[in-house]
Amino acid sequence: MMKFSVAAVAIAMVIGGAGCSASTDSQAGAGGKADVATLESGTPSVAVSAKQAERPRKRLDDTLEDTKARYKPYEDCMIEHGFDVMKERAKGTSRGSAKSAAANKACENLLPLEPWELDPANPEVGDFMRDVVKCLKGKGLENAALGDDGKSWTVRDGEADPNSISKSDSESAQKVMDLGQACQREVAAKRK
Repeated sequence: MMKFSVAAVAIAMVIGGAGCSASTDSQAGAGGKADVATLESGTPSVAVSAKQAERPRKRLDDTLEDTKARYKPYEDCMIEHGFDVMKERAKGTSRGSAKSAAANKACENLLPLEPWELDPANPEVGDFMRDVVKCLKGKGLENAALGDDGKSWTVRDGEADPNSISKSDSESAQKVMDLGQACQREVAAKRK
């Protein structure tokens, strides 16, 4: 099974409602009736930490240049704290080092968040991913499925599609990722 999580897509890009509320108005309405709870529509709010509120957010329609620009402040900060992400990646050095962990802790507020449509904190991410899977199947990728977490999509090898994607076939995997990104953009555009 090949799973396309939010993190995998992000790494690939870098490398190449309604609520009830009681009225607080103390005046009675017309006809002398007391105030009652009302239904207010609007954008549902999701609590985010102060650090997340400061962080930049990627967009589904970002170009490679946009993505690089969003990551630049983070990469510059990491360099200032003694860890050059690009040089270390080119050398194949593990990001799990104490040096990278210390730099990341100092710079994590600059690391871009996933697009809202893909963010696990988004209460509608499951619905979004179901629509993405439907789009993928509509474009001929019959072995596309919702991930086990309900917040990602996956391609199940050997299921329903005789042309299933091999994990070792990087060209096919890239095509699937490109198709997935195209479907994510299509679904997001339809939801606006």
